[in-house]
Amino acid sequence: MSFNTFGHLFRVTTWGESHGPALGATVDGCPPGVSLDAEMIQHWLDKRKPGQNKYTTQRREPDAVKILSGVFEGKTTGTPIQLMIENTDQRSKDYGDIVEKFRPGHADISYWQKYGIRDYRGGGRSSARETASRVAASGVARAALQHLAPNVEIKGYMTRMGAHEMDRANFDWDQIDQNPFWVPDAAAAATWADYLDGLRKSGSSVGAVIEVVARGVPAGLGAPIYGKLDTDLAAAMMSINAVKGVEIGEGMSAAMLTGELNADEISMGPDGPEYSSNHAGGILGGISTGQDIVVRFAVKPTSSILQTRKTITKSGEAAEIITKGRHDPCVGIRAVPVGEAMMACVILDHLLLDRGQTGGVRGPIG
Repeated sequence: MSFNTFGHLFRVTTWGESHGPALGATVDGCPPGVSLDAEMIQHWLDKRKPGQNKYTTQRREPDAVKILSGVFEGKTTGTPIQLMIENTDQRSKDYGDIVEKFRPGHADISYWQKYGIRDYRGGGRSSARETASRVAASGVARAALQHLAPNVEIKGYMTRMGAHEMDRANFDWDQIDQNPFWVPDAAAAATWADYLDGLRKSGSSVGAVIEVVARGVPAGLGAPIYGKLDTDLAAAMMSINAVKGVEIGEGMSAAMLTGELNADEISMGPDGPEYSSNHAGGILGGISTGQDIVVRFAVKPTSSILQTRKTITKSGEAAEIITKGRHDPCVGIRAVPVGEAMMACVILDHLLLDRGQTGGVRGPIG
């Protein structure tokens, strides 16, 4: 039984380990005739790759993607697309001290308890390096979305780092790509830089909250009960390494609202229904409304820190451990393009599902 695949019609299977020779993805279900080349996928991988600044792991990986199948003369053929990314900067010796010890906060102990074997070199399959495969696959999804639904735009950004939250009053879309934290608030970026620099130098780490917005998504994606769009989005975001919570729209804060405050009032506009607010996050009854789809997820602090922690060995003896190697002081930074990737894959999957079920038929309004 394999659990390395997600999606219904647009299906992604990721493979490979952090310190193996390569990793990648097999993408099945992409429609034929979509323009695609390695450069288009590389654009998204470059946003996620390590070593871009002092706030991320200094592992130097070019993350150069190769397309091995499924594309002919610059167009997808409708057959499986095999993507490969070679690992070039592994330092497996950094993990020699944890062969017998379990790192607190990591999946070392749970993998061992389940399988009786684990790849201790960087965590193997549990490493966040696996997410490079997802971002590569999302390059295919984005190309297909551009072909089928060109108005869809997906953007992710950080809204919180530890105790520091951005000021929504300063929200500036243009700022997102102008700082290393993908935060749409220039003042927050400056504060976070000083804060994270101090944590990095002390050998510690901190968590974050990431928000991903999909604009231009047509109404009608998703299906009732077990095929809900928000169900698949929540599962997709929760599957990202280190994610411990997911919200759609108002999320947990909806519990603090009254019915009249939470309901997004509807009026008729010149181009169709318009909403007074978006507490629902663009999804009602599991089906998209045409509003912005808003998903938020919380990422825990990086567990690999240069602070002594208590643990046990495989034989059950008490021990202490310091995790060596090159690690992100805030893994939330590189989780932003991963969140975008999962949004793109799920949106495309549900677009294809809707085309198969309804053929694009919609109930008329007005």
